[in-house]
Amino acid sequence: MMQDMAKFRGYRRAEPGTQPDHLHPAYVSSIKRAPSKPLVYLPHTLSEVTGPSFDSFSGIDVKAGDLTRQHHGEPLGERIIVSGRVLDEDGRPAAHTLIEVWQANAAGRYRHSVDQHNAPLDPNFEGSGHTLSDENGNFRFITIRPGAYPWRNHYNAWRPAHIHFSVFGPAFATRLITQMYFPGDALLPFDPIFNCTGDEKARNRLISLFDWETTVCEQALGFRFDIILGGRDSTPWEK
Repeated sequence: MMQDMAKFRGYRRAEPGTQPDHLHPAYVSSIKRAPSKPLVYLPHTLSEVTGPSFDSFSGIDVKAGDLTRQHHGEPLGERIIVSGRVLDEDGRPAAHTLIEVWQANAAGRYRHSVDQHNAPLDPNFEGSGHTLSDENGNFRFITIRPGAYPWRNHYNAWRPAHIHFSVFGPAFATRLITQMYFPGDALLPFDPIFNCTGDEKARNRLISLFDWETTVCEQALGFRFDIILGGRDSTPWEK
């Protein structure tokens, strides 16, 4: 058992203010979600710190990483390529990491029963996908740039375009979730979820970078989004 647990290495804590606050009153849902009492520490045991292993996972369909090829027709909207690396706090690649994404379509609507926004659904866009990072921590998705959408957090509230990321590490206790935004989005200063992270430098790590190197001529613009799992330069993670 001790040998198995030794494979699990925790990351150094992020600097104060560089992670989203549990309670951010401008984000109305956090008022009900945020804990009102100190958290109870539960020590990790073998069941929390081992498995699953994706080293030889053969269940990844190539179409899962290309959200534009999951149906018979082409989805509507601007095709983009989102790529990057998953790295630990010391800049070392996190290989064979399961990365999942989900997002709204180009009109700003999710394919989900809860989303009844009157924007149209796209029959050729599911809005979710997954892939594994390679030996060097690299990952790549082809998708459609999501649209902004209203979300009723406050009067005239609109969420900026974003893609949700889930990173599943080497153990059940290591799933992390975040959101990726786009450079130059005029809605970012008004979005309470983006602004839950007090430190401006850390908050801006959620904004992808336009990437000329991965832009494909006459096909798709490229955006880079590196994911840092812990330490001083950690990506802000949702609690």
